Amino acid sequence: MTTKFSKQREQLESEYKRLTEEMSQSKSAASNAEDQREGSPYGKREEAAEENMELEERLASENSIRQELAQIEHALEKIEKGTYGMCDNCGKPISPERLEALPQATLCMNCKAQMGKNGKVTLPHSR
Repeated sequence: MTTKFSKQREQLESEYKRLTEEMSQSKSAASNAEDQREGSPYGKREEAAEENMELEERLASENSIRQELAQIEHALEKIEKGTYGMCDNCGKPISPERLEALPQATLCMNCKAQMGKNGKVTLPHSR
């Protein structure tokens, strides 16, 4: 492993730790809320609706965290393999400015822009 991307590695590892802690706190808070509700009678539509909304928000948040964790894991794997900084789509270098701003970036700006237009990326092996 080179030290070329040591700053990005540190950022990625720090963000991974933060997100893991956030996920753990979310699950703990949800568990505590479930414990508090146990034994209290339900029946009011407003309470049920509020609980459903809170559950949906928590699940959406946890899903977002899982996606971010997966992106960070992928970037860390690329560092280990020596492919970090190369676009997953076209294989060209990702600009250092982009990697500094978003260390988990796996697409160059051109491919990211294409993805924004099409909603998908054409992978090299599917051309």
